[in-house]
Amino acid sequence: MIFKVYYHENVHQVPVRENTQSLYVEAETEKAVRDQLQDRQIMIEYIQKLEGEHLEYEQASPHFQVEQV
Repeated sequence: MIFKVYYHENVHQVPVRENTQSLYVEAETEKAVRDQLQDRQIMIEYIQKLEGEHLEYEQASPHFQVEQV
């Protein structure tokens, strides 16, 4: 499954929507995504499972690139 992870670079700052970044990760579960990203110094805001038409929409974006973690 592909997950879209919304995160902030600075873990010590209050999250601000305008500073939210995202990345795509392939994993079996949301917990597996969190486990894969735990060594990074990021504040995960939300993890969204992508499937069906939503996944197709995201794949059409030029910014779609699944990270190998």
